[in-house]
Amino acid sequence: MLKTASCLLGGLLLVNSPASAGLFADDDARKQVQQLELRVIQLEQRLAEAEIQNKLVVRSILDLQMQLEMQAAEMRKQRGQFEEFWHALQEAEKRQKDFYTDLDARLRPLESSMAGGMARAMPGAGGSAAPVDENRAFETAYSLYRAEKYPDAANAFSQFAQQYPQSVHEANVYYWMGNAYFLSKDYANAVPAYRILLDKHGDHPRAPDSMLNLAESQLLLKQKTNAKTTLKQLVARFPGSDASDKAKKRLATLK
Repeated sequence: MLKTASCLLGGLLLVNSPASAGLFADDDARKQVQQLELRVIQLEQRLAEAEIQNKLVVRSILDLQMQLEMQAAEMRKQRGQFEEFWHALQEAEKRQKDFYTDLDARLRPLESSMAGGMARAMPGAGGSAAPVDENRAFETAYSLYRAEKYPDAANAFSQFAQQYPQSVHEANVYYWMGNAYFLSKDYANAVPAYRILLDKHGDHPRAPDSMLNLAESQLLLKQKTNAKTTLKQLVARFPGSDASDKAKKRLATLK
């Protein structure tokens, strides 16, 4: 009897063993599935974060590209403005040179007449013109000016003024000296040259233009108050002259 019961119990254990093994296998599989699902969720979160970062990077690149394009457009605009300014400056310098050439052509005969008259009036001149060396030195300096060698011309006129302090060409020497300094952009030396002409030869035909150039030199030296004073004096002393009309227009721009 006991032996029979033992056999039955053993048989039941043998029958239940596969069922227990299957139960344990299902639990392991479920855990593995849950782990896989968790990994999938984590990967999806990382992917979403990566997409957001990519969008931010793309937006930053687009913003930077837009800024670069705006800067390039601004640089092109500034380059165009600079080219226009440079062209206008070149045109202004050309007009100024043409003005001086035309003015010289109109005044040279008058100056020659005045110089001849002064030379004849000088004691001991014997009715002759100024000394040959003096005239040659003046023509040499003036030829440098006409050749647009302005620094050399300024030096030549300065040396002439020192060598011939009583020359009949004195007024013209200081006028062309001032212009040579001015066109060399040496405004600090242009000012005293024009002042000497105006102080010693205030009624000379070139006095109005000298005052106008003096005012322009003062403006370029940041001496606005002095320039305005010079322009007002020009208008008062030489009303109706071309230089006076230009002085009025210049004063209007300085208000």
